[in-house]
Amino acid sequence: MPHIPISPTDEIEVLAFDDAMKPSGECDYDREKWLYVPDFYSEYRYILGTRGKRPLITIGINPSTARPDDLDNTLKSVERIALGNGYDSFIMFNVYAQRATDPSHMEKKLNEKLHCENMKAFEYVLSLAEEPHIWAAWGTIILKRPYLPECVTGMIEIGERHGAKWFTSGARSKVGGHPHHPLYLKKDSVLDPFDVREYLGSLIIKK
Repeated sequence: MPHIPISPTDEIEVLAFDDAMKPSGECDYDREKWLYVPDFYSEYRYILGTRGKRPLITIGINPSTARPDDLDNTLKSVERIALGNGYDSFIMFNVYAQRATDPSHMEKKLNEKLHCENMKAFEYVLSLAEEPHIWAAWGTIILKRPYLPECVTGMIEIGERHGAKWFTSGARSKVGGHPHHPLYLKKDSVLDPFDVREYLGSLIIKK
């Protein structure tokens, strides 16, 4: 079933990332295999992925309905490409944490609290790898809301503190040079180095 937000996220209780990391008692999956924060289905999601020593950190725009042992087609593609490129695991992260199957249903105004806690989650994700590799995989969906490029700016700064390297996979869009979305990539698609600062700078200038 598609997920349509029930309300703007500032009208619901949003757990701080540290609190969302604590077991809720609702867990119905293998915690040794999966990293899922919070560990129950909600209107937002900070992290979904598998545990390993060398994860491919994949960045989409916002979460959909996927959860442990119930990946959607996009996440299945992410996992195939991660393993095909020599990583032992994948982590799906998002520029904005509000869950919505159709990004057009994302809230029009940035929830500062949700964004702040999402950036704490990103800092945590990057700490899981000695040399974080980040796959920018958001497609043209980044144009859906004006606050999304600004969110990525913060992620770049966090990534620089951790010595992260950025990549894309597949052809970038002819207009804007946006990273390819994972859904329609071949399973043997490779990763290409990505100058995310240059890309984002040109995107913000065009706005």
